[in-house]
Amino acid sequence: MTQSHPRISKAVIPAAGLGTRFLPATKATPKEMLPVVDKPAIQYVVEEAVTAGLSDVLMITGRNKRPLEDHFDRNYELESALTRKGDAERLQKVQESSDLATMHYVRQGDPRGLGHAVLCAAPHVGDQPFAVLLGDDLIDPRDPLLARMVDIQEREGGSVIALMEVAPEQIHMYGCAAVEPTAQGDVVRVTGLVEKPDTAEAPSNLAIIGRYVLDPAVFDILRKTEPGRGGEIQLTDALQLLAEDEKIGGPVHGVVFKGRRYDTGDRGDYLRTIVRLACEREDLGPDFRTWLRSYVTEEM
Repeated sequence: MTQSHPRISKAVIPAAGLGTRFLPATKATPKEMLPVVDKPAIQYVVEEAVTAGLSDVLMITGRNKRPLEDHFDRNYELESALTRKGDAERLQKVQESSDLATMHYVRQGDPRGLGHAVLCAAPHVGDQPFAVLLGDDLIDPRDPLLARMVDIQEREGGSVIALMEVAPEQIHMYGCAAVEPTAQGDVVRVTGLVEKPDTAEAPSNLAIIGRYVLDPAVFDILRKTEPGRGGEIQLTDALQLLAEDEKIGGPVHGVVFKGRRYDTGDRGDYLRTIVRLACEREDLGPDFRTWLRSYVTEEM
């Protein structure tokens, strides 16, 4: 019989990056606050965590990230002004972000990589499994990836990572997993991991994307992990040790995701994300699609 494991309630969102690919826009504005249509990217990520049942959210921040905290806080002056105007629709939108989740914040301080950012969450998480969501990856709410990962972790224990097939020539841009099949079609057993391998040395074309559900044993490993690729403490290196020996913190499984993912960390994909989501909106889509068809026809 499958063993039941503790219910996951905490999500960690690393958001201390400098956003250099979007300079000069991110010189004074956190990249996570760049709008995707009319919501900042980070709000989509928090909403995803809450939808999966994780209402306790810790954000790992850094210098110049105060707008993240302000966005998820109350703005009484704005709310009062909207109330006086009788603008109930915009008032609801403003209040949504402050009512989403129980938010916590801790500064990473020295930016030493994703592994170090996750380690900063140890005092808050304690000895319970937890989720990690990277702010650059937006997962379409119609494709409940995180909920699936939580379900697998609660049944199997250990850690679960999100994987996605990419073209072989692109695998060098990602962490890559060596895997074995399981009885569940979308679930694999992870036997090894390597960060950004050369194409010829990659064990598969399964790339790690920005969703993890981790056993707390990862913290002890991260405390001892030396800087790896890029001089940073790599979460992939710690997960490799977990995959090699399940006695440390249980097995490592992967969920092979075939749904809709939007990479807002890349300028081109960021623009494509905005276009796609705007086209699908009931309030914006009809007029925007008409304009877009006309624009493309004229330009072509």
